[in-house]
Amino acid sequence: MAGEAYTGRIIIMNKQKCWVWFKSGITEPGHWHGGFVASSSEQGGLLIERSDYVTCRVPEWRVCTTEPEDPEVGPEIPEDAAWKLH
Repeated sequence: MAGEAYTGRIIIMNKQKCWVWFKSGITEPGHWHGGFVASSSEQGGLLIERSDYVTCRVPEWRVCTTEPEDPEVGPEIPEDAAWKLH
């Protein structure tokens, strides 16, 4: 997604390797973290999993299924975006 705007819903039927966008704080830069797998969730969003991370659902805009060219260039964040889905 580096340099590309989020264009729509990601549908992943089986678990797929992915990178997830994290931001440490308001003034801290964000970055893509690899080593996750994602799958579609019936409740919406994507279910992300990694052995050292609590499994949770996140919105599609936070997930990239191809390795980002620059791990510090993030996705286009929608206005009033949710970072985690409950």
